[in-house]
Formats: sequence, C-alpha cells, structure tokens
Amino acid sequence: MNLQQFLSILWARRVIAVSIFAVIVSVTLVVSLLLPKSYKATTSLVLNFKGADLVTGLSLPSQLMFGSYIPTQVEIISSQKVALKVVDNLGFEKSPVVQQQFQDATKGEGDIRNWLAESLLKNLDVKPSRESNIVSISYEGNDPSFVALLANAFAEAYIQTALQLKVDPAKHAAIWFDGQVSGLRENLKNAQEKLSAYQQETGIVSVAEQLDVENARLNELSSQLVAAQTNSFDTASRQRQLANVSRMDEEPDIMNNTLIISIKEELSNAESKLADLGQRLDKNHPQYKSELALVENLRRKLDAELRNVGSSLGSSVKISQQRESELRSALKIQKARVLQLKEQRNQIVLLQRDVENAQRALDATTQRSSQTNLEGQSDQVDVAILNPAVAPLKPSKPRVMLNVFISIFLGTILAIALALQAEMMDRRVRVPEDLAGEFAMPVLGMLGKPKSVRKPWPWLLFLMRYKQAGA
Repeated sequence: MNLQQFLSILWARRVIAVSIFAVIVSVTLVVSLLLPKSYKATTSLVLNFKGADLVTGLSLPSQLMFGSYIPTQVEIISSQKVALKVVDNLGFEKSPVVQQQFQDATKGEGDIRNWLAESLLKNLDVKPSRESNIVSISYEGNDPSFVALLANAFAEAYIQTALQLKVDPAKHAAIWFDGQVSGLRENLKNAQEKLSAYQQETGIVSVAEQLDVENARLNELSSQLVAAQTNSFDTASRQRQLANVSRMDEEPDIMNNTLIISIKEELSNAESKLADLGQRLDKNHPQYKSELALVENLRRKLDAELRNVGSSLGSSVKISQQRESELRSALKIQKARVLQLKEQRNQIVLLQRDVENAQRALDATTQRSSQTNLEGQSDQVDVAILNPAVAPLKPSKPRVMLNVFISIFLGTILAIALALQAEMMDRRVRVPEDLAGEFAMPVLGMLGKPKSVRKPWPWLLFLMRYKQAGA
C-alpha cells in the first residue's frame, strides 16, 4: 500500500475516523472536567549528613550517604511509626467525623490510630533526589490546605522520630552504663581495701625503698661474712703455723711483738753479761748469781709472753669462727627477709595492678556514661526543612491539557486503525493502483473520477500529483 492508497482509504472512511477521534477526545475532555480535583503539596527536607556525630565527634564512613543512609530515611518517613506520630500530633482520632468514618469502614474493629495511619500513608509520596541529599515529602488530597498541613506534619513527625531513634538507644545505654559504673566503683573500692589491708598487715608503706634498704643490709652482711671468713682463715693458718714451728719465737706474730722483742733484747744483753762474768768470776760469786737470776727471770718472762701470744692467737681463732657463724646466721635471716619482701612486693604489685585496672575500667566507663548521657539529652538532628509545604493554588490532577493531548494522539492512532480495519473488511477500488495490484494487469486509462475523489483535499491533491510526477 502506497501513500495514495492510504490517503484515499482515509478519505473514504473519514466519517468513521473523525467520529472515533471526536468521541475519544470528547470523552477524555468531559471525564477530565468531571473528575474531582486533586491537590498536591510538597515539603523538602535537607539531610545534613556530615559524617561525624555532634556529641561524640566520631567519624562515620561517607559511603553511607550514598549507600544506605538516604534510603533508610525514606523508609522511616514512610513508616507506620511516623504516620502514628502524625495522627497523635494532629489529634485526628478525637474528631467525631473521623470516628464515624472508622465505624463505617471497619465496624469498630481494630485501632483507630492504626487505621488512620494506614489511610494517611496511601496518599504519601517520598522521593529522594538523585544528585543531592534532599528528600521531598508530597501529600495528595482534595483539600489544598489539608494536604499542605499533612505534608508539613509528616516532615515534623519524621524529625521527631529521627530524634527519638537517635536518643532512645543512648538513654537505654546511659542507664546500663550507670549500673556498670556503680559496679566498677564497688570493685575499685574492694581492690583498694585489699591493698590497704595487706599493707597494714605487712607494715609496708613503700616496697621499693624498704627492699633497697634490706638489699643494702644483705650486701653489707655478705661483705662482713667474707671479711670474717678471711680473718678466720688467716688466724687458723697462723695457729697451724705456730703449732708446726719448732720454736715459738720463729712464728711471725711473735717475731713482730714489740714486748717479746724488748724482752729478747734484755735477755740477750743479760746473757752476754752473764757470759762475761762467768769468765771473770766464779759461779758462786754474788754478782754472777745475781746476773744468772736476772737471766732466768727474763727467760721465764719470755716464755710467759710466748704462751700468752699463743693463747691469744687461739682465742682469736675461736672469736673469728664465732663471728663467722653469727654472720652466716644473720645473712641467712637477711636473705629470708629479702625473699619475703620480694614476695610481698609481688603481692602488692598484683594488688596495685588490680586497683589500676579497676580505676582504668571505671574511668573508661564513666567517660562513656557521660557521653551517652549527653547523647540522650541531645535534641539535635541532621535534618532541616528546606521548603515547607504551602496550600497549592492549582490542582495537580486531573491535568486537562495533558489528557487532551494524549487523547488526540491516541484518538488519531485509533481512528486510523479502525478506518483501515473497516476498509479491510469491505475492500473497494479507490485508485487505479488498486486494480493493478489486485489483478496484476496494467491500467490502460480512466473514464472518469467519482465525485468523492474528484475534488480531494488540496493538500491531498498536491501529494497525489507530486507522486505521479515523480513516477
């Protein structure tokens, strides 16, 4: 089918096409004018998501803004909780008209607040912006003032709900932290009492200083014991040497004794004098006997001093050994004292560590408790109303002009389709090409033109002539 055939069919079936087109456009226009007018009010909210909590200062991932944060807020706005808060704020359930509507709709079954919330949510539309953090809350209804009121009411209810969702967990956490603080404070008190009781029991105030003193005393005793052992060894060695020498005067301690040296000198002088007198005088001579008595007296005196030195050396050995034994006992006691102090120090360190851990846990919990208390008392939310809803002056529905344009488009298509359908059901010869196409024979000529096609539309005639000229 060429353009000439198509246009000839439309012209032949113009009554059907025009009738269908007129009916569709007229019905659409009448229905659009008769439909009740619907108004739509919109409130714009700005979600000021900064990525940090105003109270705690904790930073959150910025991906939340473009991930799940805004969709979550959209779900909250469209939730039953927000709708119930709108009902409570506006007091719809107290209206006699609303109560009567509830009775008629549900026969008194159920909760009027939930029924109103579900009814309000049906006309609510929440849309987030694709390229910003702005969320639009729209409400549609028959009353301009009413839809503006509800749009703003949903915005306020959402802000209250967002604040409640933020504050309630903090309040519950604050109560829990308060209980934990009391328990941790009691633990700290018990740990401090245990430490004080142990210090009073042991009489230790400063373990480090006392341990240093005891260690110094232990080192001093060790040094004294070493010195005593050395002295005892030297004294015992001299005693053994004194017992082994053939003559006592050959012992070094005796040789270094000034008294013995003095007696030896006197004895040597007396012996020399006695020997000289023995050459000159008889042994019975009084002078000789006197000198002999002096020599014997000096010898007895020397022997007595030698015995005294040996006896004193033996006493020194006993004293050194006794001193060494005493120092050993004192050193053993001091070692036990130092070990006891070290054990007490370890116990005190453990008790002090328990006190420090309890204090650290109490401080951390107290800080977190204060923080959660501040969060529970906060009235700040990251939401602000950008553009509050106002009563619309023009209805949003029905859109008469748009409906008419759509009806013109659809009516034209449907009119053409029905005209072609009617032609297919009752096929007739409209132009010479219909015969050529039907019988596959050339057209030799035309005797005349019917009136219906003799004077077609000017623009249709122009197109037909233009096509024939081109052919």
